[in-house]
Amino acid sequence: MATTHERRVRLSIDVLREERRRLHIAAAKRDQSIRDYVWQAVEARLKHDLADEAATAGLLALNERADPVLAALWDNPKDAAYDKI
Repeated sequence: MATTHERRVRLSIDVLREERRRLHIAAAKRDQSIRDYVWQAVEARLKHDLADEAATAGLLALNERADPVLAALWDNPKDAAYDKI
């Protein structure tokens, strides 16, 4: 969950009584709270919807820690000049 440096903020949504009842039943079937049930659904949707952004972010983070093969290729006297920049 949240680390000691992260602060949670409250998010609320309004739902119809019948929707809340359905959420309650679905969460109970999984032995979860409504909060945990909804959060897992939100996380899954975010993962799906933001998959392209995550892939793009990974491409922007090409460095020797992210890719040891690149580290081996970049470890040469010619490329060492870029370390000083």
